[in-house]
Amino acid sequence: MNNKQQILKKRPVGLPDEDTWELQSNPIPELNKGEVLIKQHYISLDPAMRGWMNDSKSYIEPVQIGDVMRAGAVGEVIKSNEHPKFKVGDYVTGWSGVQQYAVTDGTNWHQVDPSLAPLPMYIGTLGMPGMTAYFGILEVGKIKEGDVVLVSGAAGAVGSIVGQIAKIKGCRVIGIAGGEKKCKYIVDELGFDGAIDYKAENIHTAIKRECSKGIDVYFDNVGGEILDAALGRLRMHARVVICGAISQYNNKTAIKGPSNYLSLLVNRATMQGMVVMDYAKDYRKAAMEMGGWIKQGKLKSKEDIYEGIENFRETFLRLFSGDKMGKLVLKVIEDA
Repeated sequence: MNNKQQILKKRPVGLPDEDTWELQSNPIPELNKGEVLIKQHYISLDPAMRGWMNDSKSYIEPVQIGDVMRAGAVGEVIKSNEHPKFKVGDYVTGWSGVQQYAVTDGTNWHQVDPSLAPLPMYIGTLGMPGMTAYFGILEVGKIKEGDVVLVSGAAGAVGSIVGQIAKIKGCRVIGIAGGEKKCKYIVDELGFDGAIDYKAENIHTAIKRECSKGIDVYFDNVGGEILDAALGRLRMHARVVICGAISQYNNKTAIKGPSNYLSLLVNRATMQGMVVMDYAKDYRKAAMEMGGWIKQGKLKSKEDIYEGIENFRETFLRLFSGDKMGKLVLKVIEDA
């Protein structure tokens, strides 16, 4: 069998272009003792992948030129060579990259149950994005009942879950999203208390309107001007969670930092970055609680699924054009 793989060929400057990756078809190696072969059904597409392509210091080593592009995945064990944990027929999720098959010793892979939730949900709400939302808003944001919570990227994989968790915990939640469709979605379907369309209105005026008494927690997925505007409306002892800065990832010039940072001083507020890997030991607990909320109808999960490993680049770029809703997923094998 051959394995179709997306190989990183050069480090992009700005948006990844047609030469950033190369689609290759390579033989699958024989399994060593203690290894399994996984047929990958779905690949997770996340904004963080753009940062992993840069050759710079970060929380994780960059993807090396010539390597399979790093990504989360979910799939089925189809072959085992005396693996101590996984057997043929098990469904598992882990980090294996943008490819159709993966050979692994099982390190950092976890079994999932497709009878309890659809496979794409295990790389969405019950995977890294959901874990990021859960620990970001509860552990870093430290929300409490009655807080005013502002979320950017509110119709995305992380932001949509952040807002719903904040509502479950009794907060007033305002989401920032791009376009009327997304704004209606977060209010009408997800239960947000209000929405701001950053594409159609002045962000400073809109935040003042929706958060007239100020912001207790701002969960930031985008950075740039929106972060600056939110800082200007902080309440005393507010918490700002820095999860991502998608507006800055493809900059060809220096990243734009906040000019309103003195609001942190005036309001005795905090601004803290968060990386979901720091909470890995508690993933299971978080997944169980969120699974309960899904069963109760309190938490909605939306996956935006596209097909074809050969369509990886154009699908990945939807993250930056905003042409998607919820969690972006790529189906890479035909018989998933």
